[in-house]
Amino acid sequence: MADADKALFAWINALAGRAPALDAAMGWIASDYIAPVCFGLALVAMWFIGRDAPERMRYQIGMFTALTAMALSSLVVLISNALFFRPRPFDGMDDVTVLFYLPTDSSFPSNSAAAAFAIAAAVWCVNRRIGTAMFAVAAVYGFSRVFVGVHYPSDIMGGIIIALVITALTLRLRDLLRPALVAVIKAARLLAIA
Repeated sequence: MADADKALFAWINALAGRAPALDAAMGWIASDYIAPVCFGLALVAMWFIGRDAPERMRYQIGMFTALTAMALSSLVVLISNALFFRPRPFDGMDDVTVLFYLPTDSSFPSNSAAAAFAIAAAVWCVNRRIGTAMFAVAAVYGFSRVFVGVHYPSDIMGGIIIALVITALTLRLRDLLRPALVAVIKAARLLAIA
């Protein structure tokens, strides 16, 4: 399996360095800014959209759920990284084209993939259209991280698995905390910020 992972990485990463425009686009997409900003703006929009008060409440609770799933997924990745260190592709392989800064933390699992897919999964549970668009952004984000040479494909898959499991657990937690979330949102509405 490790050989297949390295072979897939080598095939994807071999695409880097051939077309300057594609390299620039992938470096831009793989950055720590573009996808997170897109997700952040989508979550802010979800806070304010909805045809009526119940739908808006559902979206607002969905926003809290997405942020909680993202935070818990990142925590699981942090704990995993403390227990197991996997060198980045550029540290463990020859002939890697790196189009990004050289991260020093563990390659597996991918925190960027875990965070992105956790948000996408939680949003998908309340709005299929926005959630599907977020899944597409998260997939391109994950692919770009392999393309630019900072993650193996299995790092991305590990992050996705963590995100989906943690999001499922967060949805259960959401049901337990719903009364508190509703109270917070109602208080925000009294202050005209919801």
